[in-house]
Amino acid sequence: MKQIILTGDRPTGRLHVGHYVGSLKERVRLQNSGKYDEIYIMIADAQALTDNAEHPEKVRDNIIQVALDYLACGLDPEKSTIFIQSMVPELTELTFYYMNLVTVSRVQRNPTVKAEIQMRNFEASIPVGFFCYPISQAADITAFKATTVPVGEDQMPMIEQCREIVHKFNSVYGETLVEPQIILPQNQACLRLPGIDGKAKMSKSLGNCIYLSDEPEDIRKKIMSMFTDPNHLRVEDPGQVEGNPVFIYLDAFCRPEHFAEFLPDYNSLDELKDHYRRGGLGDVKVKKFLNNVIQDELAPIRERRKAWEQRLPDVYDILAEGSKRAKETAAKTLADVRHSMKIDYFDNGTLTK
Repeated sequence: MKQIILTGDRPTGRLHVGHYVGSLKERVRLQNSGKYDEIYIMIADAQALTDNAEHPEKVRDNIIQVALDYLACGLDPEKSTIFIQSMVPELTELTFYYMNLVTVSRVQRNPTVKAEIQMRNFEASIPVGFFCYPISQAADITAFKATTVPVGEDQMPMIEQCREIVHKFNSVYGETLVEPQIILPQNQACLRLPGIDGKAKMSKSLGNCIYLSDEPEDIRKKIMSMFTDPNHLRVEDPGQVEGNPVFIYLDAFCRPEHFAEFLPDYNSLDELKDHYRRGGLGDVKVKKFLNNVIQDELAPIRERRKAWEQRLPDVYDILAEGSKRAKETAAKTLADVRHSMKIDYFDNGTLTK
């Protein structure tokens, strides 16, 4: 069986470091591993419209921004098919068929859906399109017969629901769809990066992000304003490392060589944590170190992004060609689905036989 990846992001803004450590960095690693036959990276504009229907310009304006972030991080159009979701209408038809295999109560139990509804304050005014997006996501994954989906921890319930839909479809109509496996970031700190304000999730809507395209001074200001241990008031006070965003970010980004370059007083992150716990280490010093670490990580990404910004016609062509290839692949899966469901009425004159 071919090894195939499908993953993507909603184009509701520039991508941030939470996206980077949660999935983008892993996608690039998998892309370059040579283990996968096909890789599809989707800009999920149709999904973004489920809660931005009255502001389609917001989604449209951010498609190129997301594409630039993809290319800047190292996604290679020679190795990965980067495409726009709405340019593949077969995905919508697959979603419609899958809706018949999922109950309302099952979608309501989906933890990711519940969390997203609460975050957006939808309460009883939930757009149907938004409510059904786990089903749409299953269509996206199965259309490309993806065997692997690299995502962040918060998407685990979505992949589980996709697997349920695949199992139900194959049980009813025969073996047609491929059941995907999830790949989480290898670094536990990358599973869910908190916002710089200490909130559980980094979110564009909460304004607590460090963007991949932020300028160095903006990054520095954000890091120096980061939430830390509220009880660590003086340098000599013992500090809490667990749950402290500054140390979570260091867990996600820091490498051993960073100490020799930026903080030679310490040999390792464990040594830095121990000093913070027993007191005598100020937040400013730790934040300055974190700033150096993140600047080191993001500088090449930012430079590659600026280079691609000078080549926007090429970016356009990459998206157009990728969307064409994605449509061709999805059309083959849709044909298989229609055949399994016996609704391919005019293929080989089967309607009258």
